[in-house]
Order: sequence, then structure tokens, then C-alpha cells
Amino acid sequence: MASVAILGKNGLIWRELSGVQTHSQGILPAIQDLLSEAGIALNECDAIAFGCGPGAFTGVRTACGIVQGLAFGADLSILPVISLLAMAQAARQDGVEALTDAHPVADFVCILDARMSEVYWAHYRYADQRWEPVVEPALSSFALALEYANTNGYLAVLGNGLILPAELSEMKVTCEVAYKMPHATQVAQLGLLDYAQGKQVPADLAQPLYLRNKIALTTLERMQLKAAG
Repeated sequence: MASVAILGKNGLIWRELSGVQTHSQGILPAIQDLLSEAGIALNECDAIAFGCGPGAFTGVRTACGIVQGLAFGADLSILPVISLLAMAQAARQDGVEALTDAHPVADFVCILDARMSEVYWAHYRYADQRWEPVVEPALSSFALALEYANTNGYLAVLGNGLILPAELSEMKVTCEVAYKMPHATQVAQLGLLDYAQGKQVPADLAQPLYLRNKIALTTLERMQLKAAG
């Protein structure tokens, strides 16, 4: 699923799209539709925030290309937002782990499917009305990321397609688990925070956050993995 949003003085509006060719055929019309609803032109925006990854290679690369084209054309700066942090923001906003006087700090271990029996994950802490990266985005096995959350008692925020596999049952998972995906609404909100801190960068720095260069196993590697159990 792809999403776009506009955050302005009149609030937050967004669109969600689904389908195999969403990014290439649906994003630009959706953006134009949002601009029309907001009653503004693209060059009247302050900056463009986007999810820079980690995530699906095609989606992240396409997002970077679209953002660069829009930013160059409208002479705007950009705000790269890490997709895993957007997941943490979504979980916090939904009150999955509420902040109280007794518990002023909230920890989120966000995990996305990276295929090839691996996951992308990071640990973010929310305290004093700001986010702190405790563990930067990494690539590992699902078991390692989940064990980290479970051992420390942190909330595990899982992306779509990730379920607790049977082979991890021996881990005796006791940590709370929530399911969220990166979304344009949280990307916009985090981008606004970065913009207020002067973190915008030129359009030519709209680069994907890659944690590996390989996106699929060969047939032989798949056979070897299956044989190894």
C-alpha cells in the first residue's frame, strides 16, 4: 500500500492507494488531488517529506525518484524520514504504549519484513516530547530482533506480513506486540518536526536507505536454505 499526505495550517489530509502499479500510476494523480483539496500549489509548500526506507526496494526507489522530480520542479527542499520511525510514531499515536507520569518513557522496537528470512528493525525511544534512536536501523533475523524486544520488555511493532512464527514459540514471547506500517501521515508529522529543526536537505539527497544490496535469493540458495531446514 502507498500513501500520500499534506500537513498544513488547515490540518492533515491523505490518500491511500493499493495495487501492483500504485507507485508508478497512482501517486502523482493522488498528490494533485490532495493539492487541489488543500487549495494550494506544490511550490507553495515548504518542503517534501518522504519515507526513505528501509523497505521494499522498488517502492523506496520509486518514492525517491518521484520526490526528486517534484522537489526540483518546485524548487523545494526535502526531508527524508526513516520508515521504521514512522511505524513507531503510528504506534505511539494509537496509544499502544501510553506515556504517563509514572511511565514517562516509551520504547518501540519496529520490525519490517526484509524477505530472504531477514527483517529490518530499529529501536526508538520517545521521551521529553522527542524521538531518540537507541538502535539504528539494522538487518538481522526475525528471532534476533524479537528476542531484543522480548528480553528488554519493549513493545514490538510488526509490519504487515510478519507474524510470530511457530519456531519462535520456545522464546516464550511476553512483550506486547502491535501491527503498524509506515504511512504518509506519520511521515508528514515527523517531517514537520525535522523542518522546525532545520533538517531539510537539497533534492539531490533524496537517496534510499539501503541496508543490503541483494534483494532475492538465487534458486540454488533457496534450495540450500530449504535443505538446511
